[in-house]
Amino acid sequence: MKKVVTIQDISCFGKCSVTVALPVISAMGVECAVIPTAVLSTHTAGFKGFTFRDLTEDIPAVTAHWKKEGLTFDGLYTGYLGSPEQAAMIESFIDEIRPAMVFADPAMADNGKLYTGFGPEIVDAMKHLCGRADVIVPNITEASLMLGEEYREPGTYDEAYIKRLLAGLCEIGAKTAAVTGVRYESRPNEQGIIALRRETGEFTEYFHENIPVSFHGTGDLFAAVMFAALIRGKALRDAMRIAAENVLNSIRATMGDPDYWYSVKFEQCIPQLIRMTEE
Repeated sequence: MKKVVTIQDISCFGKCSVTVALPVISAMGVECAVIPTAVLSTHTAGFKGFTFRDLTEDIPAVTAHWKKEGLTFDGLYTGYLGSPEQAAMIESFIDEIRPAMVFADPAMADNGKLYTGFGPEIVDAMKHLCGRADVIVPNITEASLMLGEEYREPGTYDEAYIKRLLAGLCEIGAKTAAVTGVRYESRPNEQGIIALRRETGEFTEYFHENIPVSFHGTGDLFAAVMFAALIRGKALRDAMRIAAENVLNSIRATMGDPDYWYSVKFEQCIPQLIRMTEE
């Protein structure tokens, strides 16, 4: 069995970050260890007065203990990080533990702006971390921020804009860059993921139906599934397809339920996810 670690926060309620990554990666037949970067009572989208405990100082301690124990991992998946200092600590983890694959989701921004609580210094830290990764999966906002490129609204992209972003992301060091949430002006009813392999210059894409709704945590769900699929040996396009279709299934399972404004019912879709993984 493959063994991986994910480093990101635990939101005790709200289904994002570790509370999405751990169950889906495990369901896909991959052992998943965790290093929590913080513990929050809920996620930060729509909830007020949430608690927050910073665990930054624990990251190097866990790293040192794991190194002493001789632990090894087939992959590392990083998601939402609370500070530039945490990004630097993860780079130290890469140097000390040397996971076979580094998969980074620079979860820091969306809809043209940084998440609440982040300043411009997080952009440089995430850019540096992405330069150490084998695979990165930024959205359009995150890609444009890391590259200093113009941000364009969904549905206004053309192929030249996306390919320019991907080329820039590979130039910062990522071996494979995959941009999520691509909606071309010429394909208004579709949304896709487009990837570029740095060594070969090969582009890979997967487009699917665009469902015009938004739920918190779907980006985390996509990244976790794509990561686990790659760890299981799936080809890049297949990993993108499985991740995207699982998110679509989870959205469809949730639409129409007003009690589920905070996340998606991904648990109901785990049997389908397992079948896709085993195909």
